[in-house]
Formats: sequence, structure tokens, C-alpha cells
Amino acid sequence: MPLNRRKFLKKSAVTGAGVALAGAVGAPAAQAVEARKGHRPVKRYALTVMGTTDLHGHVFNWDYFKDAEYADAAGNAQGLARISTLVNAIRKEKGRANTLLLDAGDTIQGTPLTYYYAKVDPITAKGGPVHPMAQAMNAIGYDAVALGNHEFNYGIETLRKFESQCDFPLLGANALDAKTLKPAFPPYFMKTFRVHGAPPVKVAVLGLTNPGIAIWDKAYVQGKLTFPGLEEQAAKWVPKLRSMGADVVVVSAHSGASGTSSYGDQVPYVENSAALVAQQVPGIDAILVGHAHLEIPELKVTNAVSGKTVVLSEPLAFAERMSVFDFQLVFERGCWRVESVAASVRNTNAVADDPRITRLLKDEHDVVVAYVNQVVGSATETLTTVEARYKDAPIIDLITKVQEDVVRAALVGTQYASLPVLAQASPFSRTSEIPAGDVTIRDLSSLYVYDNTLVAKVLTGAQVRAYLEYSANYFVRTPAGAVVDTEKLTNANNRPDYNYDYVSGLRYDIDIAQAEGSRIKNLSYGGAPLDDAQRFVFAVNNYRANGGGAFPIVASAPEVWSESTEIRTRIAEWVTAKGSLDPAEFASVDWKLTREGTPVF
Repeated sequence: MPLNRRKFLKKSAVTGAGVALAGAVGAPAAQAVEARKGHRPVKRYALTVMGTTDLHGHVFNWDYFKDAEYADAAGNAQGLARISTLVNAIRKEKGRANTLLLDAGDTIQGTPLTYYYAKVDPITAKGGPVHPMAQAMNAIGYDAVALGNHEFNYGIETLRKFESQCDFPLLGANALDAKTLKPAFPPYFMKTFRVHGAPPVKVAVLGLTNPGIAIWDKAYVQGKLTFPGLEEQAAKWVPKLRSMGADVVVVSAHSGASGTSSYGDQVPYVENSAALVAQQVPGIDAILVGHAHLEIPELKVTNAVSGKTVVLSEPLAFAERMSVFDFQLVFERGCWRVESVAASVRNTNAVADDPRITRLLKDEHDVVVAYVNQVVGSATETLTTVEARYKDAPIIDLITKVQEDVVRAALVGTQYASLPVLAQASPFSRTSEIPAGDVTIRDLSSLYVYDNTLVAKVLTGAQVRAYLEYSANYFVRTPAGAVVDTEKLTNANNRPDYNYDYVSGLRYDIDIAQAEGSRIKNLSYGGAPLDDAQRFVFAVNNYRANGGGAFPIVASAPEVWSESTEIRTRIAEWVTAKGSLDPAEFASVDWKLTREGTPVF
């Protein structure tokens, strides 16, 4: 009997019910294999679980920012159309009835395609479209998908609408209703595989999402949803799934394997805890890992309680890879037992797009291509982020200028209108370029690839100084006189580019010869040394304002204004209003790298 999603979703919101598909598949093509072990027949069964993660709206091998086929130096390819080809091949090889297809989250945010159907032609509108990711994943035949943190970027209404359009459940055992503390989404999915000549195999999939949602999307979830730790929720649900007869337990976790967190101690739960779940919670056979955007073909973790091996795999993001778990089960003493699990990854650059997916979503793709190629102004010269990590680049000054202008206008008539406005921005991309001449939406979108919104906080001069010192830890300590290699100068302690901030409106040097915490020199405002007691309005993106990157003070600083319009949209509006993009209107050299007072560049 088909699953009635509307009835189920209504029920699951109240009871926290999981999804069980009993007898959902017919007899598999491959029967249980009987081998002789002495004189007793041994029944075996082979199951294959395929997994993707961090798709971020990539349906096609297409770069909307460059208006061209996606290409990188490593020869990678992207998109669900390629994944579909890999899935079809494995289903043909293994027998579709012997396979599961899962995803570990971050599905509906990340490309102009997903932005368009969230904001420009939103799926939430009356009679609105079906989300392209729902269309593609339904057509490919996903069985279950874990919630990612970016699922919440457009608000709960958009997420719920997307959920209603999917033929598969969105799982989140640790996404709880804030009032009842019951699961707000299905915690698990269970599927029964019929085996000829043997009892059926029951496979349970537990979905876990990221505790950081409480920080990163606080504006949408505070007071509505709460996100406890993955380890504690897995410890609650795995025994339940086993007691319900699960022969195999797979976890789909939107959480990396490193055991680290980017948000410090703001929430008491680990951000990247997939390996900790494997180590601490007995009864799990395999974990599909997400969130970290790393490629881990196979990682074996020994469970500290049972001593058994748990196999983890994380495929590369954007549908560049797909993980494949091959399970071998043996029927012993009246029950199925997992004998072995092996994991590997498949590369989508080895196959072509599935023409069925291409045909299905060609119209949506074409509409978005036309949208991002709209001309909104003209630039007097080419602006690029190529050197923006280590030199004050005008293209980043554009972001801070827009943020300053928006916040100043918003605070007119308030008690904060007289305070000077500073702004932060990060070099998100190393390849963004706004060419001289016509400027399009895609040019500006490539500069600000995230759907961040703007927040205004109040900081003192001393707090701004501490903020800058923390940001300066991005640089590798380099003694005076040593050769400077720009490829090795940044990303100290594996800090990503998006966690390095410029701050506009000030002048300062970053002395990279000094130890962390003592690098900000000659910090001034208005031509005078910065007064530690002076108050500033700080224009900051919502990720940073909510604690993303664990920058000091800003998350707890007083908030005086915020909005839901994306910074990317504000940049496009600013350029459209000006008509001309001239660096003379926004560029300034506010900071430089030095070593013991001598400029590096």
C-alpha cells in the first residue's frame, strides 16, 4: 500500500512516528545463497546501500556563476543527473530490490537553481512549482534523506513544503519540537527486503541532523525546534530499532567525522560527531556521513561497547561522488546477522548525465539560466577575488559598503543612528570575478555564494579589536625575512576562507610574524587610535551573528536590527540603483599584512 504522505506527516508531527515500509519490495532477483558448512545449509543475502550528501541544489553539471559546464582542475563532475546514471547501473547489477538509496542532507540550498525556487518563484506560493530537487530525487527513487542544516535556511514553511513534495521521508531523530520534545520529523525509515527461501531482512535507517542549526538558523527555529546531540539521540533510537526487529541499522548523519565543532561551546553538542556515534552507540552497522564536504571512501570505527566494527563513508559534496556500502548477511540461529560491510565511493565524472533527469528539469534549468544572466549594471573595471585572502581587495569592499549603507538606512530615526557603522565580509571564493562592462546577477551571486542575511549588533572598540585578533589567526605565522608563499600563507589550523573577516571603517595592520592574539597593530578609527570604549554598530551576516566560526563576543552582543533579505540580493539592488559599479565609490585600503612593521606586499 503506498505511503500517504499528507496523513503521515500530520501524524508524525504529533507522535514522532517513523516510516516503515513492510513488504515494500518484491522478491529480489538474487535469491538467498545456500552454501554447505559441514552438512548444514547457510543462507546468505547481499544488500547494497548507496548514499549521497551535501547535494546543495546541484542537479546538472553546470556552473550558473560562469554560465558554462562545470569544470575544475581535478576533473570532477557534479549533479544528480550523473548520480542517477550511477544508481541505475548499480540497481541493474545488484537487482533494484536489493538496494537502498539514501542522502545525508543539505539539499535545498546552494545554487541559483535552489535560490530561484525558494525566493523568486517560491514553492510556497499558491499553485507554486514543485522544487527541482524534489522532482529529481523522486525520479531517481531516493528511499530516505536526512535533514541538513541548510534545509532550514529559507524557513520552516519552505522546508515543510519541500517535504510534502518528496516521495521519501526527511529524517531527523534529533530535530525535536521545542515544546513537546517529540520528533518534529520522522526519526527513522524501515524497509523489509523479501528473500526467497529465507525470512525477510529488515533494514532501519536512522536520520540525524546537526545541532548547529540552533545557532546558524536561530531566527527560524528558536522557540520552535531544538536539536540535541547525535550521540544521545542515537543511543535512544538504535535499541528501539533493534527491538522492532531491525536486522541492519544504518545511520544517515548530517555530521562530519572529525569530532570537532566550529561554534565553540555555544551549544553543548558536537558538530562533527559521526565517528563518536559509531564509537559510543552499539548496534549500528554503517554510517553515511555528511556536512564536512570531505571524501572518506571508508572509515572503520570500533564500537567501545560491543567491540564490533562500524563502517563510515562520506561522498564528496555536490554529487561529485556516491558512497556504496556492500553488506553481506548470514542467517544463523534463527536470525540474520551482518557478516561484513565494505564501503567505497563512485566518481560521477566516469558517467554521463541520465537523459531522463535532463529532460525532466530542462525547463527549470533554462528559466534560472535566463534569470542569472540579467544585466543589472556595468563595471568600470574588472574586480576579482584572486588575491582577496591576503590583500584588501576592492571586490570585498563592495560587500562591506552595501552592508554599511543598508544598516545606516535601517537605523535612521533610532537611538543607534548616531553610532558609526562598521561591516564584516569574507573572501568566500578564490575565483569570483566581476568583469568590466555588463554586470549580471550571476556575476554578483558568484561573489556572495551563501544565502546569508544581514544583522546589526553593537560592539565596543575593545570587542572589535578582539574580533580582529581572532580573525587574524587565519594566517600562518611567518617570520620576517622568510619567503612568503601565498599558497601556504592562509588557512592556519584548517580554518576555511569563509571564516576570515575583513572589517571596514577601520585601519589596521596584521603582523603575521607575531604569535596569535598579538597581530593587530596600528588599529585606528577616523585617523586616531581606536578608543576601546567607543561603541559601534557592526553590520554582520547572520551566520557570524549567530556564532558561526566561533568569533568572540559577536553572538552574545546586543542585536539592534535584522532582516530576511539575502545580502546577495542587497548587492544586486545596490548595483542596480547605481547603474555603474565604480571602485572609486566603495574601495579603500583598510588593512595590510606586515612583518615587524614592514608590509608583506
